[in-house]
Amino acid sequence: ESIAPKIGCVPQTLNEWVRKQEIDTGLRDGVTSEERDRIKALEREVKELRRANEILKLASAFFAQAELDRKLKS
Repeated sequence: ESIAPKIGCVPQTLNEWVRKQEIDTGLRDGVTSEERDRIKALEREVKELRRANEILKLASAFFAQAELDRKLKS
């Protein structure tokens, strides 16, 4: 706690930095920064893919309906 003010932060922040460093170096169990970043990237990718899938489903339904309408008019 005495070091934190000397480097311009609160003790909780310094403790969090130490904890993250211990996890990243394998001294403590937990999700490393690299793993956390990978998880975030994968979650973003899943979100984008779900959005793309929804667009494709809507487009497919639209074109299927247009094809049915075209066949009925013929």
